[in-house]
Amino acid sequence: MNRYKALSIRTFIGSKNYEESRTFYKELGWEETVLFDNMVVFHINDNNSFYLQDYYVKDWVNNSMVFLEVDDLDACYEEIKAKGLVEKYKYVRLTEIKIFDWGREFFLHDPIGVLWHFGSFKESV
Repeated sequence: MNRYKALSIRTFIGSKNYEESRTFYKELGWEETVLFDNMVVFHINDNNSFYLQDYYVKDWVNNSMVFLEVDDLDACYEEIKAKGLVEKYKYVRLTEIKIFDWGREFFLHDPIGVLWHFGSFKESV
C-alpha cells in the first residue's frame, strides 16, 4: 500500500505548430501558464492539467489520446461546438456524442491530431 497521496496526473502533448496549438487550447477554454519558451501547462478546474511542448514526433503525436471526464457531457459538447474550432482550424475534427455500454463520449482532434475523448461514465461504472 502506498504511503503517499497522488495529487494529480498530467500528460505531455507535442505540437507541430506550437503557437497554433497554444491558441487552440486557449480558445477551447483552458488557462495557460508559461513555463519555458518551449513549454506551457494548461489548466481547467482543479488538478486537470497537461503540458504542451514545442516538440513534434509524428508517430508519438498521431498516437496520443487524452480522456477528460466531465460532469455534463451535453453542455460540454454544445460549448465546444459553439466555439467554431472546426471552422477555424484546418485539421480539427469534432464528432457527435456516442453512446456506449460504459457511458457516453465525443471526440475532438486538436490541430495536429491529438485525440481528446470527452466523456461521462454511467453511475455503475
